[in-house]
Amino acid sequence: MQMNPRWRARFGTALMHLLAFPAIAAIALAAPPAFAQDKAADVTDMQALRDSVKSDRKAFVASTLKLTPAEEKRFWPIYDAYQRVVDQTSRRTVLAVEGELFRDKPMSNLAAKSLATELLKADETEIKARHTMQTRVMRALPPMKAARYLQLEDKIRAMRDYDIAATVPLIR
Repeated sequence: MQMNPRWRARFGTALMHLLAFPAIAAIALAAPPAFAQDKAADVTDMQALRDSVKSDRKAFVASTLKLTPAEEKRFWPIYDAYQRVVDQTSRRTVLAVEGELFRDKPMSNLAAKSLATELLKADETEIKARHTMQTRVMRALPPMKAARYLQLEDKIRAMRDYDIAATVPLIR
């Protein structure tokens, strides 16, 4: 599998995924539920998307997709399996970043290379899981609902990546 050079150059994508989850979880626990049905329909408003995902991501996905009971039975196991992989790769990235980026001594070339390799491996794991999830969702749901979910997942990932990029410093 060949990766987009932009992502390879910005090896921090996986880092962004891992670092976002603890921050999102902390904010979600501290903030009162802000999920609103009318916000679910407008996923072009990134702040509304962020608020909805932070308060209850699964409920937001459910309200956006409006699945039938039969579709729910096929979809949620796929969704849950994918989210477990995303959580695992996020934890992997956080550990790699904390181990190298937030230490008191300067980063060596060997440590930088190790960090880049670990972040790329986490990214590749998530890409593989995303591919598997997409294949399964396209079989489990009608094409329009499947495409809508995939688009929603892309928006959530982009928002998460932006939030992490805004908070994680560059290597010095």
